[in-house]
Amino acid sequence: MTAAGRLAGKVAIVTGAGGGIGSATATRFAEEGASVVCGDIDDGAARRVAEEIQGRGGTAVAIEANVATVAGNRALVAASDKLGGLDILHANAAIQRMGLLEATGEEDWDALHAVNLRGVYLGIREALPLMREQGGGAIIITASLLGIVGDPDMPAYGAMKGGLRSMCRALATAHGPENIRCNTICPGDVETPMLADFFVHQPDPTAARSAITERYPLRRFATPADVANVALFLASDEASYLNGIDVVVDGGLLARIY
Repeated sequence: MTAAGRLAGKVAIVTGAGGGIGSATATRFAEEGASVVCGDIDDGAARRVAEEIQGRGGTAVAIEANVATVAGNRALVAASDKLGGLDILHANAAIQRMGLLEATGEEDWDALHAVNLRGVYLGIREALPLMREQGGGAIIITASLLGIVGDPDMPAYGAMKGGLRSMCRALATAHGPENIRCNTICPGDVETPMLADFFVHQPDPTAARSAITERYPLRRFATPADVANVALFLASDEASYLNGIDVVVDGGLLARIY
């Protein structure tokens, strides 16, 4: 960890920090000098990440928080304020449900909405006053390639991620004059527990993984670190003129026609 990094002196909240993209981003932010609030509904996972950061000389606190609730998001922002303010919010927490639209029950739809879309709205709503108070900030939303293209088995998930892209543009135009930037990251497949769960539900997980990997020009899926590096850039002053855009992190998947 370094006090002279690209995020030196800044305070960041990362939701879903207990694993996958979230833990990689929290660690990367800390490596570049940020003080990090590691938020996750799994308190043990959040604490493990925070303790790893602390063990390497960084500053981090773990907060058990359900982003689908107002209280959870308020707890995250309060912890950030205690660390000195709020410069960066990486709204990353998400859940996944699979199934054709007709097979998607109302409970599954509502659960996805509560975390993946409503939860981001609640988090940003709580973060904005503190960012405004200190003269600006960077909001990074983990959307998805499925907010751009369709997967017949994930219509609800795609709907929420598409909603995040639209909300990002509204926020970028509303709060750009306050020096608060908002951008999304749209990853393709990332080597996370969520991806592993996807393959578990395939008739032949090994064959499915091989077939999908072959669709990627780079012949591999993204790692959480690949996405965390993009989040770091968007959080840093190097991206000070990027606002209201989607950064697609897909190894060239959308570049192909067939």
